[in-house]
Amino acid sequence: MKAIASTRRQSGISKVRVPKLNKKDSIVITASKRQKHAVIASRYAAWTRRALLASFTVAALGAVPCEAAYIVVDTGHTPQRPGATGASGRVEYLYNLDLSAAVAQDLQAYGDHVARTSADGKEIALQNRSTHSPGADLFVSIHHDSLQQAWIDAGRRRDYRGYAIFVSQLNPHYEESLRCAKAIGEQMLAAGEKPSLYHATPIKGENRPLLDQRLGIHRFDDLIVLKTAPMPAVLVEAGVIANPDEETRLRNPATIARIAQAISKGIEACR
Repeated sequence: MKAIASTRRQSGISKVRVPKLNKKDSIVITASKRQKHAVIASRYAAWTRRALLASFTVAALGAVPCEAAYIVVDTGHTPQRPGATGASGRVEYLYNLDLSAAVAQDLQAYGDHVARTSADGKEIALQNRSTHSPGADLFVSIHHDSLQQAWIDAGRRRDYRGYAIFVSQLNPHYEESLRCAKAIGEQMLAAGEKPSLYHATPIKGENRPLLDQRLGIHRFDDLIVLKTAPMPAVLVEAGVIANPDEETRLRNPATIARIAQAISKGIEACR
């Protein structure tokens, strides 16, 4: 506990609450956006019939700031292949460009190194979007959703709204990808966003396994940008631009800023 107090004094934090930890778990104590301190805990525990009573010896690593993360922020689609078309006729790529720029800016404000793909408008193959930055810690692809054409033709545009998050089990870092997807989902909920669940509908073109209903996380194994990424990878559909009401909201600068901050906070939380 002396080590915790020492780290607390050096980081300027008045209180530290230590959760239950497993051996070699790590805690990140944040005093400011740029000042982070890593703590390692070793565990010795006594088992009882009804609970685990654990004690921890905690050693501060000299209160050395952690290295900045290296994040690839991918702008989904390109001007030549712009993706979905919103109810107003504005194409998805433009929405992706606005939101990915805001996410990148927020991550840079946290002190992270950010590489952007498809932000320059040049054509780029899906399998090359992550491989240009093989040493990155995380790949996050920013998109906006459409709907099944049959639903649009049936006049159901306004029936669907909300975000969706995708991971691929074929990614070599699937568990870490899922952990980051959950962290982003938590922050999206905290920001007031709601998940859309229609991608789990058992019809052709959807039927994606729903991994977490509360957080809106689906498994989409064959998404090329996710399964070919050599690092943990997540794809975020920020909202449904085929819904005219949702599209208007997603175009609002305040909404863009709020969603971008939720995504960037989630990325920071999963480090």
